[in-house]
Formats: sequence, structure tokens, C-alpha cells
Amino acid sequence: MLKEFKSFIMTGNVIEFAIAVIMAGAVGAVVNGFVADIAMPIVGMLTGGMDFSSLKYVLSPEVKDAAGAITAPENAVRYGAWINTIVSLFVVGFVMFMIIKAYGKMKKPAPAAAPSGPTQEELLTQIRDLLKK
Repeated sequence: MLKEFKSFIMTGNVIEFAIAVIMAGAVGAVVNGFVADIAMPIVGMLTGGMDFSSLKYVLSPEVKDAAGAITAPENAVRYGAWINTIVSLFVVGFVMFMIIKAYGKMKKPAPAAAPSGPTQEELLTQIRDLLKK
């Protein structure tokens, strides 16, 4: 059973899948950084300096005691974080589109099939016809 597991793990498909998962995590971190640090400030500037990550609708405010310690946390719908996630989705979709498009251009087209010559019967028929002349 251990040999079977070792041969399964060492196949190319499993290793390629593991590499793809690791790369997806790294690309996800890069895209999240791009959205949070580059795209959203530009979108915020275009919308009048609005910071989407702090947008929320407070359902119930936080409750503090006399010492200033929070006894009940704020309950809020954070729709600004959701907007950031939607922008991130569009950026990831665009990046994936560009990667697939570049991969399609790099992929070599299948070689054209060699033109098939006449079959043996056709050649014999041509020889026969020439001999009749």
C-alpha cells in the first residue's frame, strides 16, 4: 500500500496540481495586494476620496462600560469590504483571461496533415489507362 501511495504521489499530475495550488495562493496574495493597495485607492479617488474598506451599515453600535471597555461589540454590515472583494474578482478574472489568451498564442497549432497521395488502386488505374493509350 505504501508503494502504491508513493507511485501515486510521484505521478506528474499530482505534483503539477500541488504546484498549481501553491502558485494560486501566491497569485491570490498578489492580486489582493494589488486591489487593496493600488486599485481601490484609484477607485476611491475617482469617487471623491471614498475609502471603500471602511464603508459599513451599523446594525447595533458597540457598548462600553464606565471604564471604557467594550462589553458588546459593534454589529455591522461591512459592504465596503464586499465591494473590495467584487473588484478583486474582476481583477482576478481579467488576469486569468490574459493568461489564457497568452497561453493560446504560445501554443503551437497542430501540424497540418500531410496531403495524402493517391492510393495504390488509383495508381494502378492510372498506369492501366496510360498503357491503354
